[in-house]
Amino acid sequence: MKSDPLKHHLYVIIFGTHTKAGRRFDLALIVAIFASLIVLLLESLPSVPQEWKSTLRVLEYSFTALFTLEYLVRLYCSPKPLAYAKSFYGVIDLLAILPTYLAFFFPSATFMGVIRLLRVMRIFRILKLVRYLQDSNILLRSLLTSRRKIFIFFSNVAILVTIFGALIYVIEGPENGFTSIPMSIYWAIVTITTVGYGDLVPQTGLGKTIAAITMLLGYSIIAVPTGIITAEINQEMKSHKTLVKCPNCSKSGHESDALYCKHCGSELADPDKRVTAPVQEEV
Repeated sequence: MKSDPLKHHLYVIIFGTHTKAGRRFDLALIVAIFASLIVLLLESLPSVPQEWKSTLRVLEYSFTALFTLEYLVRLYCSPKPLAYAKSFYGVIDLLAILPTYLAFFFPSATFMGVIRLLRVMRIFRILKLVRYLQDSNILLRSLLTSRRKIFIFFSNVAILVTIFGALIYVIEGPENGFTSIPMSIYWAIVTITTVGYGDLVPQTGLGKTIAAITMLLGYSIIAVPTGIITAEINQEMKSHKTLVKCPNCSKSGHESDALYCKHCGSELADPDKRVTAPVQEEV
């Protein structure tokens, strides 16, 4: 990239925040994102006059063209375009412009452009709030670590709601609104999650008994994924805390935002520049 001054200059501005031009570019981008979201929200209001909606649609096309150009420039100046395209921000940047193009085939798809709001997460990087992103990474890693347990849990829940749905269908039947097993499964999901819309209500005594059991079971089920995720978060926080080591005495156990070593008093690395990684589980 150094052999091409233009690419390097664009890279510093678009991907970097250590220069004034880079910070101004990101701030301008965030302003444009919020402006495009306001346009989408106004366009969805039925009270907006039709002539205004035409103007709003032109503005939406203009923002999409701007974001498309920005995405292409990012691909152009990135040292590893494919890596950027597959990264979190790369995928979000692409998804932010796709709805407007899909709207030519599915008109309502344009309102999915609100996904652009995810791009505002760059403000953490601009305002030197990387330590807060590290905290969010702890939550993300906890969810990823517990994904198998959660998958098994939801598989068991899916089996339960299918059984309760089929049971309530047999007991109540179409005459009481339970017109099919899928509709009855929908009732079981709404009941077991304690939402209770009330659009389907058992009429028979046995059906009400099944509903009561389903509701009581729902309260027990809600606590399971909460406990799984909480345990993983605690483990991840312990691992994250252990990784922050003092460069002078090599002692660990510091908080992620600690500035000085609690053992020798030496200055630790800048929290915004620390690079930590999750502890690998032993096989």
